[in-house]
Amino acid sequence: MGVQACEKQKHENLEALLREYCETRDINLRNKLLKEYLYIAEIIAKKFVNRGVEYDDLFQIASLALLKALERYDINKGFKFSSFATPTIIGEIKNYFRDKSRIIRLPRKESEMIKKLEKARQQLTNKFGRSPKPEEIAEYLNISTEEVLELMESRYITSTISLDYYIDDGETDLSMLIGEEEKDYTRIENKDLIEKAMEKLNDLERKVIYERFFNERSQRDIAEEIGVSQMYISRLERRVLQRLKRIFSDK
Repeated sequence: MGVQACEKQKHENLEALLREYCETRDINLRNKLLKEYLYIAEIIAKKFVNRGVEYDDLFQIASLALLKALERYDINKGFKFSSFATPTIIGEIKNYFRDKSRIIRLPRKESEMIKKLEKARQQLTNKFGRSPKPEEIAEYLNISTEEVLELMESRYITSTISLDYYIDDGETDLSMLIGEEEKDYTRIENKDLIEKAMEKLNDLERKVIYERFFNERSQRDIAEEIGVSQMYISRLERRVLQRLKRIFSDK
């Protein structure tokens, strides 16, 4: 039997199990289905990493949401289970982030310094006709360049970024979100090495690499967003890629 035939048979078996579960609500069937579809929770949870919450916590939230979706699912309504479960899981994770954001606050002194940093950046941009370099901002504020970079990183971490930028609420079909199920499941397994390597980077480094190679943005765009020079982004990118290369060479 070919690969496509095997996948088709697997899909039909899952559909049969789902139909039986919807009719019987048997706990053993539910647990079996939960195990089969757990990869959906894994994929979605990984899309929300590096935003201040550990993957294990996100996976737990996603898994509980998957269970909730399974208990509410009605196959007779004609929806694919993946299409039904995906927005439920995304919604639960978004709610968690919103609840968490309400209690995250920067120290007052640091918050005031970030405001001064932003004001200085705007004034120097008007003066130079370009985004100022970190050392220029440091001289303007009479602080060290390292302090400027730390403040920039804090500003990035605490900036309110819509989660919809990463995953759109209108995507109710899992195939639109992550592509074909079996292909993406294998792809995510193969990405573990990259993700573990990315964990060794700080937030600013991950930001640059993610924007450059996942969102395919230019160094200039990223530099303007963060408030540094394009040369700084270029040096940072080169340094990080060299470090990642060493990590992969050691594997």
